[in-house]
Amino acid sequence: MIIIRVMGGLGNQLQQYALCRKFQSLGVETKLDLSWFSRRSQQSAAAPRKLALADFEGLSLETASEEEVRALLGRAYEEKAGLAEKMKKRLAPEKMPLFEESEMYHPQIFSWRERYLVGYWACEAYYADILDRLREEIRFPESGDARNREAMAEMSAQPSVSIHVRRGDYLDAANVSMFGGICTEAYYDACVKLIKEKCPDAVFYVFSDDADYVRAHFKGGEFHIVDWNREENSFYDMQLMSCCQHNICANSTFSFWGARLNGNPEKIMLRPSIHKNTQTCVPEEMQKLWAGWTLVTPQGTLI
Repeated sequence: MIIIRVMGGLGNQLQQYALCRKFQSLGVETKLDLSWFSRRSQQSAAAPRKLALADFEGLSLETASEEEVRALLGRAYEEKAGLAEKMKKRLAPEKMPLFEESEMYHPQIFSWRERYLVGYWACEAYYADILDRLREEIRFPESGDARNREAMAEMSAQPSVSIHVRRGDYLDAANVSMFGGICTEAYYDACVKLIKEKCPDAVFYVFSDDADYVRAHFKGGEFHIVDWNREENSFYDMQLMSCCQHNICANSTFSFWGARLNGNPEKIMLRPSIHKNTQTCVPEEMQKLWAGWTLVTPQGTLI
C-alpha cells in the first residue's frame, strides 16, 4: 500500500490528493494519512491548518488508519529512530518505508507499491494526465454570497484573467528570505503585458490577502479587486480564479490550483520561474515538468 501524508494549506492538500488519485489510476492501492491535522503541535500553531479537502463535495478521501500507518512504517513510525535506522535512511533513503520529497520531481515513486510518502508534490508532471478527471471531482459547494455568483457570470461573459498576489505570511521574517522577491512588480507587469498582447480586451480580477496593496498597484478600469472571500470562505477565491479564461499565478500552490481547475482548453497560465529562492531555474527542465505553463522570471523575462 502507498500512504500519502496530507498536510499544509488548501493548495498543498489538493496536490497530495491529486498524487493519491494518480497512484489509484495506475491500479495501486493508495490511502491518505490525515493524522497531521490532529497533532498537538499543529493545533497549538499560531495559524493551525484545517482539513480543507473536507469542504469539497464528493471527494474520494480513502484514509489510512493508524494501524495501517504503523504497519507500513514499522520502526520508522516511532519518533526516535535508532542509530541503525538513521544510518540506513542517510545511506539508502529509497529503501526506507518512509520517503520524503527532496527534489521537484521524483518519477521513481510510481514504480513503488509500498511506501509512506511525505511531501507537497507541486510539480505538474505528477498528475498532468489526470487533470481532466480531477476537474470533474473537485467540486466547490455553492457559495451563499451573491457576489461570487455575479463574478462567475461576468468572468464567463468576457475575456477574464485572474491575478493572484500573495503577501501575508510571505512577508514574515521567517518566510521572506525563502519566498520574497520572486513575484515582483516586474513579474506582474510582464504577465499583464503578455496577456494584453494576446487579448487586448482582457479584464483582470485581482485576488490577494492584502487588498490595500493591490488597490494601490493595480489601477485602471480593467482591474477589479476581489476582496470579499475571507477566512472560511477564502477558498471560493480559488473557484473564481478557475472561472477566469486565463491565470496569472503567484509563487503559491493556491493559485496554481486556480489555474489547474480552469477548464478553458485555450487558457494562458503564467507562473514564476521559481517557487522558492533556494531553487535554480533550468528552463528546459521546467518547460518539460510544467508543460502548458508560461514561465516568467522575477526580472520580468519570459523563458
